[in-house]
Amino acid sequence: MPRFRKPSEEQIREWQPRFWAKLIGVVAIACWLIAFVLENRKAVHLHFVLFTAKVSQIWLVLLILAIGILLGALLGQLHRRRSRD
Repeated sequence: MPRFRKPSEEQIREWQPRFWAKLIGVVAIACWLIAFVLENRKAVHLHFVLFTAKVSQIWLVLLILAIGILLGALLGQLHRRRSRD
């Protein structure tokens, strides 16, 4: 069974600033996301080819983001396949 050594004082001091920096970064991103959602909750009409839907702007942004990620992944696969041939 492996034995774990207790971290030295230097390792503990080195770890603390990094921990607080990451924590502050996560809190800042969470605040930004909450503000982003609250600012984009206004309802808009989204016209598809065959129908129209009334959705919040945030859902429209997330839909466009998902479509962009999907298309990027598909085009990346197509580019890799063509470069192998």
